[in-house]
Amino acid sequence: MTEINEHQLMARAAWLYYLGGLNQKETSARMGLTRARVNKLLQKARASGLVSIAIDQRDIGLLPLEEAIQSEFGLQFCICTPSLGLSQTEIDAHENLADFPRRAVGSVAAKYLRDILVSNPNAVIGTGWGRTLEQMTLHMAGVKAPKARFISLMGSLTANSAFNPFEVVQALARATGAEGFFLPVPFIADTKKDREVLLSQRTVARPLELARHADISLISIGELTERSLLRQQDMISPEELIALRNAGAVGDTNGIFFDRNGLPVAHPLNDRTLAVSFQDLKKSTTIILSAGSRKVEATCALLRSGICKGLIIDGDSAHLLVKMIKKNKF
Repeated sequence: MTEINEHQLMARAAWLYYLGGLNQKETSARMGLTRARVNKLLQKARASGLVSIAIDQRDIGLLPLEEAIQSEFGLQFCICTPSLGLSQTEIDAHENLADFPRRAVGSVAAKYLRDILVSNPNAVIGTGWGRTLEQMTLHMAGVKAPKARFISLMGSLTANSAFNPFEVVQALARATGAEGFFLPVPFIADTKKDREVLLSQRTVARPLELARHADISLISIGELTERSLLRQQDMISPEELIALRNAGAVGDTNGIFFDRNGLPVAHPLNDRTLAVSFQDLKKSTTIILSAGSRKVEATCALLRSGICKGLIIDGDSAHLLVKMIKKNKF
């Protein structure tokens, strides 16, 4: 069976089950397949992003948290996903739940982005990188915006993974039929001089200018620990991690390392990062995607910077963030 036929089978099973209202037994009879085969097709349809499910977050019961966060940081909006009511340790202990915060935030972010593209089909969308943004790309079914443009906000020649900037942009472009652009440079240059040379190239200057004027910028948060994506991908060394913490850094976004007030720290890595600046992000409608309680401290810091207009965060982290606000621990 060819790949396109498999895709068509997934789409047909998903339509009959989710939109046609048939149960799995009825769907299998209609398609002449076993129930086990239909079940696998439906699972693959969800996992591939062919099917995306949207839930009205206003009925989940986290409106007070959203309003508290929005008011504290002067945001245009805050959306919290459902809360599991479990600690990060408890979530980590359950393999099926480990990715829940990222999946939840990615799904809601996809709905937000779909709404943006419907209202503004010519939008220029800047994107960062990471596992949460990768999840967002898997939920972009159902919208076409061939006149939209997606552009990476940072150097795209990073780790060969599904969540690097290049792959995020390409996945969004494929899902929507839009154009995709990326910065054909490393995430972090070897030296400050190398950074200046790379930025002077026309192949870099043109997409960077587009990124600097993005209508919407979708960014994620990185925590500065050994468990962070930067360390797992070996993009910074253990020694650099320690030095950044000693310089006051609590997190990063797009490779820019910031302190508890959301301001870039004085560290050589910040002089070598190839990415859109915080000043440019402040001009855009910049939205933070924050998933996982380990990122709460860094999320709070970046929200303090004033560069962000909106926040999409998982419910458990939102509870911690509001507690942090109330207790003035930050």
